[in-house]
Amino acid sequence: MKRTLTLLLAMVLLFGMFAGPTFATNVQEKADTVYLNGNIYTADAKFSKADAMAIKDQKLIYVGNKGQVKQYIGPSTKVVDLEGKSVIPGLNDGHLHFPGMALNLIQINGFNKPKEEILKLVKEEATHRQPGEWILGRGWNHELWPDKKFPTKEELDVIAPNNPVVLERVDGHSVWVNSKALEIGGITKDTPNPQGGEIIRDAKGEPTGMLIDTAEEPVTSKIPPYSSERIREGLLKAQEELFSNGITSATDAGSHLSYIEDMKSLYEKGDLKARLNVMVANGAGGETGDSLAYYYKKGPEIGLYGDRFTVRSVKLVGDGSLGSRSAALLESYHDRPGHKGNYRFTDEELYRLVKEAREHGWQVATHAIGDGAILQAINTYEKVLKENPLKDHRWRIEHFQIANADEIKRIAELGIIPSMQPVHATSDKNMAEDRVGPERIKYAYAWRKTIDAGSHIVGGSDAPVELVNPFHGLYAAVTRMDRDGNPDGGWYPEEKMTREEALQAFTIWAAEGSFEEKLKGSLEAGKLADFIVIDKDPMKCPEEQLKDITVLTTVVGGEVVYKK
Repeated sequence: MKRTLTLLLAMVLLFGMFAGPTFATNVQEKADTVYLNGNIYTADAKFSKADAMAIKDQKLIYVGNKGQVKQYIGPSTKVVDLEGKSVIPGLNDGHLHFPGMALNLIQINGFNKPKEEILKLVKEEATHRQPGEWILGRGWNHELWPDKKFPTKEELDVIAPNNPVVLERVDGHSVWVNSKALEIGGITKDTPNPQGGEIIRDAKGEPTGMLIDTAEEPVTSKIPPYSSERIREGLLKAQEELFSNGITSATDAGSHLSYIEDMKSLYEKGDLKARLNVMVANGAGGETGDSLAYYYKKGPEIGLYGDRFTVRSVKLVGDGSLGSRSAALLESYHDRPGHKGNYRFTDEELYRLVKEAREHGWQVATHAIGDGAILQAINTYEKVLKENPLKDHRWRIEHFQIANADEIKRIAELGIIPSMQPVHATSDKNMAEDRVGPERIKYAYAWRKTIDAGSHIVGGSDAPVELVNPFHGLYAAVTRMDRDGNPDGGWYPEEKMTREEALQAFTIWAAEGSFEEKLKGSLEAGKLADFIVIDKDPMKCPEEQLKDITVLTTVVGGEVVYKK
């Protein structure tokens, strides 16, 4: 009997060692902040709802109902009444250009403006500049102009003859330059087209002032860099744009080392708080580039500054854009017979770059818009992974726009992640079918077919190519309409996402795309307390109102970083 009692006592003590602290912690742990009375969409695996959350030390320690959350309220806990407002996880833009947003805020902004207005801005800028100083800008889109024609150097020569002018197209795949810039770049009638680029010429063979993709480099490589102070000023303004739009995390789709160092210096001061997953840009053509060589030697950086900064991916650019007719297609452009776009790499170059990334243990992301570039990326990924297997690689194709049935099937089978930007479909609809014709368009911007094949789509904006507002993306994904409501019922409406899928694309699926789904992307205990309070219920409001949702509060790691 005595022996039995001793054994029972030992078992109780042993059980207490393991069970006691866990139970006690749950009862005794008091939150820094508790949010009550919310309409909370957790975006967890069951897409469950809650009405209360408790936060401690940057993380959620409870998500559930307000009756249970009261046990986390202590004397120093701040209690916030949400008054029935809707809450969703902090949005994650899976593909934007953070330094590009920064530059956009300190250059001429021609975003979707008429040509005359852009010329007026250049003329005004020229009055403030010394002869020889560069005039830079971005955002023009000839598809929105009455004649839909590429602009010319002569139009810029008239208003800024003494300053080199470089204006980047909205998609970032072509530039409009003046004669001064061509002269500085050494581009003449006799300059050949480079691999992956094109110098647009007139009937006499003279450069018109339009340079596509790699043809830009002789000019753009001569532009003096902005000072670090100006860049950092722009980065902080870009962060304000993210937070005011409810974006707590983003993937910067390709930056060079100098920009990465600028970001790090702002994190070290505590000024940058957004969570950034930065892809390292490779060099021009088939070169590895200084930034990538540096990082291959150093190795990935994961979860720096309190899980706010990660560098673990390499960004390759496989082709151009549809708007510039430089996306690489398997068959000719429907509106330019005989022209199939531009591959940035030969098969051998892309293979070498992907193989090198695999050997150094880096995630690979390749920009591929046309079905030709998509096929090249898929084949290369498959070849490298067959030679050097990696079970959970999460290699990505950025944009995945003009695909075909076989490509949609193959990426799902190979575990390649499509990173797509819903707003591109509604922005491109006026020209996309002209470019590829009525048959190929059926597999373009094909979200439904891609999801049904078994892929999760990483949602993004591609800002500053498009406006960064993620609710424009959610609206486009759900309606397939532009912000004016056209076309009624949606453009190729069979490709729509559900509201749940659209929200997942900008939260948990975007987190999967950067190996961070256990850290964020849904509101669950143990995950980062990144969330936003919004003015409408995104699951119940009329779908035409999705684009107009306003962010009231943005919270990163429990800290309020924006309040309307």
